[in-house]
Amino acid sequence: MVLNQSYIDVHSADPELPVTVRGMIALDGEGRKRVIDAAESPRAKRYDPATVTLESPIPDPAKIVCLGLNYRDHAAESGMPIPDEPVLFSKYATSLVGHHAEIVLPRSSSEVDYEAELVVVVGAGGRHIPKDQAYLHVAGYMVGHDVSARDWQLNKPGKQWMAGKTFDTFAPTGPELVSADEIPNPHDLAISLKLNGKTMQASNTGRMIFQIDQIIAYLSGIFTLETGDLIFTGTPPGVGMARKPPVWLQPGDLVEVEIERLGVLRNHVGRH
Repeated sequence: MVLNQSYIDVHSADPELPVTVRGMIALDGEGRKRVIDAAESPRAKRYDPATVTLESPIPDPAKIVCLGLNYRDHAAESGMPIPDEPVLFSKYATSLVGHHAEIVLPRSSSEVDYEAELVVVVGAGGRHIPKDQAYLHVAGYMVGHDVSARDWQLNKPGKQWMAGKTFDTFAPTGPELVSADEIPNPHDLAISLKLNGKTMQASNTGRMIFQIDQIIAYLSGIFTLETGDLIFTGTPPGVGMARKPPVWLQPGDLVEVEIERLGVLRNHVGRH
């Protein structure tokens, strides 16, 4: 937990509290009050942000669900029709890394692309969630980066969306989880991506085709959403594969994804 520019280990003040963020957001009202009390306790350990390493805020989600082609201008630049329903694929938890972690280029891919995304963190789970109640099921938001091996995603037999999207380190998230009450309108946030200091993507989350309440209602009609599930909501235009010539991530690159009110997620690129 962050308070007064310090990271606070609330578990050190109240050992009965969950040790994970996913456990924290599953707490009821009384449990959340205990978290606040622990954060304000003089017994709680406090850490200078300059001294900590930030992992992915939710490193252990039950599901990572992603939307493709959820911005009209990105669908257009990809040469794809505007979807009538959400286009879905998945990532696995092994693809998650945090702020300042390295994105590792696979040995089997030479066409790795970048994608800035808003990530929704599910709070209360549910099945068949009505659209008008969807935001009651949102715990918060994070900056996300949907790294994509386009040669796997688009050129393998049958097209391998899942494989191309979920190599290890292909889902940086962070730098922090911002609670939903801090973001009154998630569809009015500037979103951008810089590659080595050059702006490659610049848009607004208001340009999504399917908005968050529609997405939650749609997904929960397919499967049960669970606390801590992550939903990548799609990327705006400006991706590397659409450029002439294409721009692919290279060892030594610095990628910075920024979303208004959520912060800047920075990751260097390497190849092992």
